[in-house]
Amino acid sequence: MREIDKVAWILLVDGRILSTRSRGRDVWYLPGGKREPGETDRDTLRREVAEELSVEVDADGAVHVGTFTAPAHGQPAGTTVRMTCYRAGYRGTLRPAAEIAEAAWLAYADRPRVSPVDQIIFDHLHAAELLD
Repeated sequence: MREIDKVAWILLVDGRILSTRSRGRDVWYLPGGKREPGETDRDTLRREVAEELSVEVDADGAVHVGTFTAPAHGQPAGTTVRMTCYRAGYRGTLRPAAEIAEAAWLAYADRPRVSPVDQIIFDHLHAAELLD
């Protein structure tokens, strides 16, 4: 069994969560990505958000939301993703970059449109009354 180690940014505004869709993908994902060798969670968060959304996330002030595991979307059977999630502020203007085709503010009703691990995160945030 293979596990993909990822870090995600949870940005909630008015009961909606910022999500991204990569070019050529049919589902939405939380901003973030795979850890590079030697990176801490905060290093990965800072780098991935800058690459994907052209902003500087306040990784030093980031608050751990939870760590979630699910089957990895679009990967061979038996592959899981382990997503460590943080809430944090940011500086700059959100603008899709690199492989990101678009960004959108999603609600809990959009749950079927996101990856399996993001569905678990949506459930967690909705139960905590953070996602409408």
